[in-house]
Amino acid sequence: MTHFYEPRLGHGLPHDPFNAIVGPRPIGWVSTRSAQGVLNLAPYSFFTAFNYIPPIVGFSSIGAKDSLRNVQETGSFVWNLVTRPLADAMNQTCAPVGPEVNEFELAGLTPAPSRVVDVPRVAESPVSFECRCTQIVQLEGIDKQKVETWLVLGEVVGIHIAEHLLKDGVYDTANAHHVLRGGGPADYFTVGPEQLFRMWRPKA
Repeated sequence: MTHFYEPRLGHGLPHDPFNAIVGPRPIGWVSTRSAQGVLNLAPYSFFTAFNYIPPIVGFSSIGAKDSLRNVQETGSFVWNLVTRPLADAMNQTCAPVGPEVNEFELAGLTPAPSRVVDVPRVAESPVSFECRCTQIVQLEGIDKQKVETWLVLGEVVGIHIAEHLLKDGVYDTANAHHVLRGGGPADYFTVGPEQLFRMWRPKA
């Protein structure tokens, strides 16, 4: 037996399972600056890498939120890695506050200057990607109707990595303790050495 539903007709469950199934997902902890200079920091649960060379990442803004507007105005953003010690601070930046509020201050975080773009990174985060926006795409359904969601894509033009996470020059994902977004109203996951296994690509 399976539970089948057509999303357009509703899922018939206590909570929509879509986010729980497509997960856990990396968190798009995005810092931006408005044209007036106000800093913004917000987590996005729809975030991933889309290309290798050039490196392109993107986050999806469901609704025209401050991060989207800031990127539209300035063309830049920074992605900051959320690790387990930063989870509570990240959660503080979820607060539904006005565009005049600086979430760095709200969460007690330190804005650190970037090297290439005019948007600060989170100093406490061990990894940050400086990005220049390449595309903003408003999503649409199969009926070609626009939905109130925008995919923001950016080329990574600068990368900061804490040296303790480079083991013989290889990034140590297992010991970085990434935080990932799960489903439900409050589910998160971490990555650690106990989840690590290796598979090498088959040779031709």
